[in-house]
This record gives sequence, C-alpha cells and structure tokens, in this order.
Amino acid sequence: MSSPTTRVMHRNFRSTPPKAVGGEGVWLIKEDGGRVLDASSGAAVSCLGHQHPRVIAAMARQAEKLVYAHTGFFTSEPAEELAERLVGHEPGGLAYVYYVSGGSEAVEAGIKIARQYFIECGQPQRAHFIARRQSYHGNTLGALSAGGNAWRREPYAPLLSNAFSHVTPAFAYREKRDDESDADFVGRLAAELEAEFQRLGPEKVAAFIAEPVVGATAGCATAPEGYFRAVREICDRHGALLIFDEVMCGMGRTGTLHAWEREGVAPDIQAIAKGLGGGYQPIGAMLATAKIVDTIRSGSGTFQHGHTYLGHPMACAAALEVQKIIAEENLLDQVKARGARLERRLTERFGNHRHVGDIRGRGLFQAIELVADRATRTPFDPELKLHSRIKARAFELGLACYPMGGTIDGRLGDHVVLAPPYITSEGEIDMIADRLGQAVDDVLKGAGP
Repeated sequence: MSSPTTRVMHRNFRSTPPKAVGGEGVWLIKEDGGRVLDASSGAAVSCLGHQHPRVIAAMARQAEKLVYAHTGFFTSEPAEELAERLVGHEPGGLAYVYYVSGGSEAVEAGIKIARQYFIECGQPQRAHFIARRQSYHGNTLGALSAGGNAWRREPYAPLLSNAFSHVTPAFAYREKRDDESDADFVGRLAAELEAEFQRLGPEKVAAFIAEPVVGATAGCATAPEGYFRAVREICDRHGALLIFDEVMCGMGRTGTLHAWEREGVAPDIQAIAKGLGGGYQPIGAMLATAKIVDTIRSGSGTFQHGHTYLGHPMACAAALEVQKIIAEENLLDQVKARGARLERRLTERFGNHRHVGDIRGRGLFQAIELVADRATRTPFDPELKLHSRIKARAFELGLACYPMGGTIDGRLGDHVVLAPPYITSEGEIDMIADRLGQAVDDVLKGAGP
C-alpha cells in the first residue's frame, strides 16, 4: 500500500480538497493563489465574510485575558454579555441561552430540555416529537432522528430513535396540488399534523420541530402564509412545545434576526448557530422561554445535559463582536436589499431557463431547483449527479456554491443554494448569478465535469 497523501479524513476519502490559505471579505484564496467567491458562506456560516478586522481584534483581546474556563466552575464576561444581547429583551418570549459548539448540539439540547421540562412539570408521558420529511436538524444521532433527510438517515436507521415521526413539509413546489390554493395547502398540512397528534395520543407529544425556512435538504423552501400560525395553534391546543431550528436560516440570513419574525409566531425553544459566530469560532446556542427554565429551576434545579466547551469564552467573544457588527452596520437591511437583488438576478438569468423549475428563498438565502422538464417538474436522473457536477464546474469558474441532491425524497431532485455573506456588494451579487449561470449551462451542455 502506498503512503497516504493526507492523514485527514476528508469528506470524500478518495480525494483531497484544495487547500485554503487565506480569506479576504467574500473571497477565499487557494494555495495556488486562485480566488474563489464564497457564494454560500461555506454552509451559510460566514455571514461577515473572512478575516473581518473587528472580529479578529476581539478574539485577540479575549485571548490575552481568558481562553478557557469550564462552566462547571465559572461563567465569563463575553458569555454573559452575548446572552444579554441575544435575549435580554426576551424576543418572542425567549429569555435564556444555553451555549454549545454547533447546530447539531443546539438541536440536541433543545430536544433534551423539552423532554426534561415535561418530566419536571409532571407529564413524563410526553416523549414523542413530530418533525417533517425533507428536513435536516443535524448529524448527531438525536438530531438525525429528528431530521427527515432520507439519504443522511439511511445508513444509521437502526440506531435512530423511534420517538420521532415525520409529516409532509410545507414545500409548495413539490407538495402543493395543482388544484389547491395556498390556504387549502395550509389546511391540508394542518389537518395532517392534527391527525399525527391524534395517532400518537396528544398527551404523549412533547414538541413539533421545524426549520422556518428549510435549508440544504430542500433548498430554501419557505412556508405559505399562515402555516406556522396553524402549527402554533395545534401545539398550544395540545400542550406541546414548538421548536424552531434556525441553525441555517436564522441570525439575519433571511433579513430579520430570527426567521420566525416573518411568520407571526415565536417558538418555545430555538436552535441557532452558523450566523451566530460567522465561522470565526465554533459556536451554537439553544434559546428557551422563561417558563421552561423556571420550571426546571424550581424542580431539579439543573439541566441534565452538558459538554466540555459550553460557553467557551473565545467563541462567545467572537460571536458577540459578530452580532455587534450586524447591528451597528445595519446589515439586516443590507441582507434585504442584496437578497432582493440576488432574487432579481436569478430570475433574469434562470426565470425562462428550460431546466430551472423554481427559484425560491428569502433574503440572502436563495435556491434554484433543476428539472429535466419544467412543465411536469420531472427531476433529472440522479445517476447524472447533476448537483455535484455543477458544484465542480462553478468552483472551476471561481464560485463556491452549495448544490445538493435528493431534493424531493432523498434520492430524486437537484438544487443549488446560494447564501453569500451579508457584506456582499451589488457587483459581487451580479457575479454570483453570472458564474452560476455559466456553470449550469456548461454542465447541461456536457462541457462541465
């Protein structure tokens, strides 16, 4: 056996990706000096782009004072200040923060605190969670059980919990019937959710969990007007909690700090990550209402959960500065403006494209869905691996985007997600649409990888 070229277990064991050696704003720099426009912020992470001087300086200041202190003994200044900024004004009733190191951990914490809350308020029979097909909530076993990404779940199915069941997603392009209005569609989905409560026993359901804007699995799918209000009403009527997974769509990505602000309802528990720290340090958080935390405080007094790097001072300091910049530079308004431009440019480039069936999203969280036939919405043969080829061709053209397969059912369907940094200029937005357009056309003409 020949010596390996790398000891790192990369995502694809058969190839080593190019090495990134630098970053500058929305650009990443390869070892050969080539520059790649980070049009997806990695995986909707780098909301402020790369090497933002204010965040780097904040991290350096914190490193000089305190790098790490275990939360079993101490809290820290940046952890307390960040929590006050996030929930000091109790948005939507969310009043407390539990820090973790990423999105999967945030979802796990949300599931666990929901379960513990019902134990401590005398309803231990509530042990079932309802989620949606074609959702994604993380890759740890609990979060993977909650998610409905069929492809990711399949190898680990024997290990996943049967405490989770899945209903139809609010994915209008694929799930709404031709003879249905949006209101009819919402009514049918609400009736299905109600039926699932009844099937399980309403008194046995702990929570319903959903992404307000579905991320990579379905490609920026937004819900019809009134859907989440209907969901909230069903949960409230049956005494279940509502958990929103905003790991990908939250913290400004869709133009409001919380994606749920556009839906007219707020959750009892929320998971955030990605845009919280912008990739400058690994950080996520679970937010919860005072009712949940106070119930546990007056009962056992402790959340029966934990990780070594909870509330890491360096991570909290980086995230705090990221959030200050977003607020002080009015970047939420810029996300709305740049998002509108991106949607317009995608519509100009792909609106009449014979192989683009849908353009969807909100803010700087947009996607196109590729189809073999627009009239019938027939997907391409998954054996073509169209999404992978578009990703590779776009990268050759200096564009990093986020294509995925299995849009429809885990096997069929191809889409491309775009989630550029909030600091992206108008010219760079135009460049994203142009380069993606060229990549799609090149691959469909057989010129791509």
